[in-house]
Amino acid sequence: MTLRRRTFLQSGTALAAAAVGAPALAAAWPSKPLRILIPFAPGGTSDTIARLISKPLGDLLSATIVIENKTGANGIIAAQSTAQATDEHTMMLTDMSSLAISPLVTKELPYKQSDIKGVTMLAYSPHLLVAHPSVAAANMSELVALSKTRPMNVSSAGSGSANHLGMVDIALSTGLRWQHVPFRGGAAALADTAAGNTQLCLNGMLATLPMVQSGRLKVIGVSKRTRTALLPNAATIAEQGVKDFESGSYQGIVVPASLPKAQAERLAAALIQVIRAPEIRARLTESGAEVMTSTPQETSEFLAREGKRWANVIQRAGKQLEGNA
Repeated sequence: MTLRRRTFLQSGTALAAAAVGAPALAAAWPSKPLRILIPFAPGGTSDTIARLISKPLGDLLSATIVIENKTGANGIIAAQSTAQATDEHTMMLTDMSSLAISPLVTKELPYKQSDIKGVTMLAYSPHLLVAHPSVAAANMSELVALSKTRPMNVSSAGSGSANHLGMVDIALSTGLRWQHVPFRGGAAALADTAAGNTQLCLNGMLATLPMVQSGRLKVIGVSKRTRTALLPNAATIAEQGVKDFESGSYQGIVVPASLPKAQAERLAAALIQVIRAPEIRARLTESGAEVMTSTPQETSEFLAREGKRWANVIQRAGKQLEGNA
């Protein structure tokens, strides 16, 4: 576990403890159903986690939880709805890296980043670089060599998504020849690669592992700096020549910036309690994800750091953001 993820876990503990005596201002909240917006289609990492936590979260807050998949524009549509919500009962569960990337790849966002604030991180799962079984390569070096004779079609959750830019970073570092094929979410991207329409996909382990276990996809590399216990024979991308490479699906919750601090902290405390419950932690662990929590301030700081990291990748890529086939 990296220092950053350890720090998030420790800070989340402090927040949960402090929130026991939350101000009376938040006591009457929520007063109507809570809406969780998911920027991607059903079946992806964000959607899976939302459905895993919705019932226990509703029970803890004595509220009905409504999940709404609001897809399009790589999460921008859902983010706009979150930023502009005035009912104090709307939140978004999303890949935080993709949220941080949006201002970097979209000329005019229909909302301001300052209109959204972080609540807490929930989970991290590394990206798996997977290929259709017909691809005649078992590792990065073989894949790069093969791409020189036949550029790889790579599916992703959408242009400007974290897995899209993760693939850009890999291609820049290895010389892989590729062409980007964006979809509305990781589930659709995975399905296309499993069907053999595209050759590669870089996607969060939580949603990808079942297709690997069933043999519909094969792993080329894992985006952690150390190997994962669930796939001990799968080499990391870093150990295959992309020095220090690490990416993944960082799932978290954001709300409108207008949500009062007391309510945001109550929501954060409830989410942390739910995601750390033994049965939910176990479900995440067996899928290749780990619990990762944080204070609202740390969540917003994470978004800022991710923005800087991916801005560097975008600058390096230049005109190669969508491939170099």
